[in-house]
Amino acid sequence: MLRSPFSGGIIAVPIRHEVPCMTTTLGQGVTRLAPALRASPLLLAATLLGASGLAPARPAAAPAPAAAAACPPLLNHSVPRLQDDKPQNLCQYAGRVLLVVNTASYCGFTSQFEGLEKLNATYAARGLVVLGFPSNDFRQEDADAKKTADVCFNTYGVRFPMFAAGPVRGSDAQPLFRQLAAATGHAPGWNFNKYLVGRDGKAIAHFGSTTGPGSTRLVSAIEQALAAPAPAAGR
Repeated sequence: MLRSPFSGGIIAVPIRHEVPCMTTTLGQGVTRLAPALRASPLLLAATLLGASGLAPARPAAAPAPAAAAACPPLLNHSVPRLQDDKPQNLCQYAGRVLLVVNTASYCGFTSQFEGLEKLNATYAARGLVVLGFPSNDFRQEDADAKKTADVCFNTYGVRFPMFAAGPVRGSDAQPLFRQLAAATGHAPGWNFNKYLVGRDGKAIAHFGSTTGPGSTRLVSAIEQALAAPAPAAGR
């Protein structure tokens, strides 16, 4: 029999209790008490509690993580990816500063791909993402998506996200571009128009085709948008 260190009474626990790297048999008496149990009163107490069916209290559950920020209406769209038509939800860019550009492969401004890629690489760590949307609205894009992808990814080394070709102006425009035009008062007048979108998912400014990626005005606006605080979660 074994005297309880808690009540002073006698407890009989006819079970075999296994403790890693040590064994003690409790029943008619203690036939062998592992050295580790003798050396540690706390371990001995834990063993007796386990044998008597009194399990120690479990730790409190960790608090649930804060809810993620809601997707802004401007980004609540799914658009096919250029290279494989896999649908991409634009909500994945919520909380980032975006430069949305309608592109074309055979335009006098096509070389702007290089500057756009440089912008994306320079400011990506601070939260900028350039998004490219090919369009044949101005009859300067190839009907073959593979050729469009080749111009972007191979000729100009684009690494920022590119999406499948589609209309960017007029009644048939993609929802994103309709919303951007409504918010800024400017629909694309030619290829390589640029819309700057803040971390809160709201349009900040529109820049025409002649405003290059290295323009002081554009770069300054991007840096100002990046400096703005991120929207609070759930808003």
